[in-house]
Amino acid sequence: MSASPRVQRFSLNTAGRDFAVGDVHGHFSRLESALAAIGFAPERDRLFAVGDLVDRGPESAEVLAWLERPWFHAICGNHELMTWRRAVKHPLPDVDHLAHGGAWLDACDRDTQARIATCLQALPLAIEVETPDGLVGLVHADFPYDDWQAIHEDRFSSEDEEDCLWSIERYRMRYAQPVRNIRAVVHGHMTLRKPAQLGNVHYIDTGGWRAEGKFTLLDLHTLKA
Repeated sequence: MSASPRVQRFSLNTAGRDFAVGDVHGHFSRLESALAAIGFAPERDRLFAVGDLVDRGPESAEVLAWLERPWFHAICGNHELMTWRRAVKHPLPDVDHLAHGGAWLDACDRDTQARIATCLQALPLAIEVETPDGLVGLVHADFPYDDWQAIHEDRFSSEDEEDCLWSIERYRMRYAQPVRNIRAVVHGHMTLRKPAQLGNVHYIDTGGWRAEGKFTLLDLHTLKA
């Protein structure tokens, strides 16, 4: 996928709360409103985004400023992959980024495009967050194993990484077998009217980037939306 580390781990937040949010798609102002509504305190709380920060919305270029915020952390989604690949003039061969809301990138100057590519390419495939009741994992679209430990092993292939970015198989099949060796796994990618859960896998993209949608903020300590 990229030269970024596959998994980034965060230690327990003993000062405040940890939240996960679904796809943002260039609607950072709406996200700020959602954070204000829950009394998010950046001096002690943390926010983890499950990918697809960019494309479709009018504020995609603001991803640079958000990734500089010390309390904001994100994983790579398929839209980050499409964006940085096109920014370095090596677009995905079978995907039209423009058709998926990527026209905003052409409005950025070359220096900004290069900075965006560098930042997005550095995003990890997955994040692990320590919580009082165990480890929570974040992956954008899907996880192709029933054991979280697989992501740390050599058997985890480039095809598995593609599944993490693009697949909807677990949700499509309503496969509810829990993922072992992890308290919970959190996904975006699948835009739903309300959050869903299959086993210990949570789907939290409720279309905050759509006019009729809203952002779901999942408390990673309680696993309550």
